[in-house]
Amino acid sequence: MAVKMRLTRMGDKKAPFYRVVVADSRVARDAKYIDLIGTYNPLTNPAEVKIDAEKAKTWIKNGAQPTDTVKALLVKEGIVESDKKSK
Repeated sequence: MAVKMRLTRMGDKKAPFYRVVVADSRVARDAKYIDLIGTYNPLTNPAEVKIDAEKAKTWIKNGAQPTDTVKALLVKEGIVESDKKSK
């Protein structure tokens, strides 16, 4: 089973709010998930990100792959380091 850390959309039309979840990569975006690890609200200024660092590190250690967007949020929060090589 391929497990991913990704966003699931909540909120109203034109008012998105996202949950950061761990889910099987084969299920639909808003389908059942394995674990809820945080939230992301892009409408606030600055965008509000709340992620449980311990849960995120545990899932990454166990092999969960974050999507590009979730990885950017984890780097922004200082939970994981960026993969970019400095020249």
